[in-house]
Amino acid sequence: MESQNIYDNEAFFREYSNLRARDDNHNVLIEQPAMAKLLPSLDGKKVLDLGCGMGENCMDFARRGAERVLGIDISKRMLAVARERTADPRVEYRCMSMEDLAEIDESFDLIYSSLAFHYIEDLDSLLGEIRRHLRPGGMLLFSQEHPLNTAQGHFERDEQGNCTAYTVYDYNRASKIVTTWFVDGVEKYHRPMGQILTSLAHTGFIMEDVIEPVAEDWALVKRPALIKEQIKPCFLIVRAKI
Repeated sequence: MESQNIYDNEAFFREYSNLRARDDNHNVLIEQPAMAKLLPSLDGKKVLDLGCGMGENCMDFARRGAERVLGIDISKRMLAVARERTADPRVEYRCMSMEDLAEIDESFDLIYSSLAFHYIEDLDSLLGEIRRHLRPGGMLLFSQEHPLNTAQGHFERDEQGNCTAYTVYDYNRASKIVTTWFVDGVEKYHRPMGQILTSLAHTGFIMEDVIEPVAEDWALVKRPALIKEQIKPCFLIVRAKI
């Protein structure tokens, strides 16, 4: 199956780049700090970044002492930025879908993915390939949109416009969703939490951490509206080992 490559859409890429350039976006204030806390020591390790985007995490892994970092992404536009910003010879980028992981003939100590798994239709197959590419004792660390975020739903608000609750429906119906994010026709896949964790367990992973991060005090100072993450988190983060 050919993966959707929305990140090479010119309008989408422009708006996405503008969003990531801001220092008050959800990634900077919630997802990336939570992911960093779960990273193992990378000294002398080999790391594979699935959906590496513009390469920020690949460069960070090298700074943390990784011996080799391979970042893959389906977007030529994203990888062009990554290569322009990266000078470290330990970091390599390849333009390919994570669904083609079987084409990579090497193993890794850490396989990492930031906010990409919700674009994958066949999660079971991907997890099987990830396990096959991990060295004994290797670790998988990934984030994705929270299932409450990919399910259908809306916030309830009081008379002052403050979020008070979140109503969700069709949560247990795993499905492909087509939504609008900067442009129309963005394809994602909704899976309930139980399905995601069961897929990991059945693939042979031992889960160490399952995190639904919320904004810490310093992030709320920067962006007070993130208090609504206490009602409905945007991200799910899982750290698992074999």
